[in-house]
Amino acid sequence: MDPRSDVTPLLAAKDYAAPAVFQSTNLLREARRQRGLADIAVPAVGLLDPDGDIVRYLATSGRGRRHPGWACYHTEMWTVDLDGIEIGVVGMAVGAPFAVLVAEQLVASGAELILSITSAGQISAVDELPCFVLIERALRDEGTSLHYQPPGRWSQLDDRLHRRLAGAFDHLPEPVWPGSSWTTDAPYRETPCAIEAAKQDNITCVEMEAAGLYAYATACGQAVVCFAHITNTMATTGEDFEKGADNGAHDALAVARAAAEALR
Repeated sequence: MDPRSDVTPLLAAKDYAAPAVFQSTNLLREARRQRGLADIAVPAVGLLDPDGDIVRYLATSGRGRRHPGWACYHTEMWTVDLDGIEIGVVGMAVGAPFAVLVAEQLVASGAELILSITSAGQISAVDELPCFVLIERALRDEGTSLHYQPPGRWSQLDDRLHRRLAGAFDHLPEPVWPGSSWTTDAPYRETPCAIEAAKQDNITCVEMEAAGLYAYATACGQAVVCFAHITNTMATTGEDFEKGADNGAHDALAVARAAAEALR
């Protein structure tokens, strides 16, 4: 009997120090060749918008413009100037595998800071909804982080980035609280026992990207900051998922600008 037969592949055949054969730079090179795109750097600040509400707002309001050199096969990038800080926004990068794929391509295209603002469900009580959470650590209940970091319970926001963000959001109209999240890759398996376990860990919210993004950031030495926009109670009480004007795009862009200003 093969001694590996009862070991999940997620924990097998991992060499965390080894470089990958498949590189994002090579993929982007071929995408540019096939699509006839110029090699144009993206803004230094990249923003992942898993819900797509920000990119839809930028596209329909006229505030944004499509980046002519973004070579991702799966997404478009919209850029916006936020009082002198240019940000490139990529929508619909839902879940840790896709979010990390796009983050790798952003860095390979010239981004120096990656922000992520994703919708999240409430786990522990918060003072008001909607609100934002600066995710300080994320429970690794997904698979992507295990390809970047050895097994462990949490992925963490870099301490230096955390310190530089102190006080950055105090002036915003919608609150930004520090907290922890539970990153899942199976949102429709948020069972009562899993939710109770998350509460015992004092987890604020559940989302789908942060643990993978922070593991990637730690492994590759990249600057990544994740936020959760808590908008719902997992549709258990009705009238959930309300973000405010333009589906929360204004508030989310204000958070992104404040973070970029503090970290640039």
